Amino acid sequence: MNNPKVPFIAVSGNIGAGKSALTELLARRLGWEPIWEPVTTNPYLSDFYQDMERWGFHSQIFFLIVRMGQHYRASNLGKPIIQDRTVYEDAEVFARNLYLMGLIKERDWITYNYLYEIAREMLRPPDLIIYLKASIDTLQKRIQQRTRSFEQGISREYLESLEQKYKEWKDTFDLSPFLVVDTEQVDFVHTNKGKEIVFQMLERRLRDLA
Repeated sequence: MNNPKVPFIAVSGNIGAGKSALTELLARRLGWEPIWEPVTTNPYLSDFYQDMERWGFHSQIFFLIVRMGQHYRASNLGKPIIQDRTVYEDAEVFARNLYLMGLIKERDWITYNYLYEIAREMLRPPDLIIYLKASIDTLQKRIQQRTRSFEQGISREYLESLEQKYKEWKDTFDLSPFLVVDTEQVDFVHTNKGKEIVFQMLERRLRDLA
């Protein structure tokens, strides 16, 4: 059974925003169970970045199904959870973006969205979503510095399109409250000061939610 008294926190944001880094930091600091984004296990992802129209639906279905399972199991563990990206972003940002770009066909989008609506009804929403902000220039720089070869061809236009969908999602999503962290101003990756600022921000919000 779900235990609403056990914190369930998620970290959201565009590609390169710092979600995995913050998830790792918070998991270590708080002793919470991390739930990682299934990037390395997606068998379609490398092909997707080479041909988005052919592999977009396959890749998004994989992410949706795996994330649904992760989310369901995490919310039933009975211990505090910190999740790297949400199932909601998969659908309302990434899949929707591909559909609006014409890279997921209408009938596939209807099928995908039907599955997603079932997930929304069944899953316990996070108690808090930490939303990480960064400029497109910063996102591109961070992506280039990472070792994920399949990400190196991501275009600025694609990131800009995702960023717009993120803004729309954040402005309309009402299942969980948000804590916004501007990663241009708060460097929790390289500075202890940045880490402490994020920890303090989160502690205040958790007290408010208690």
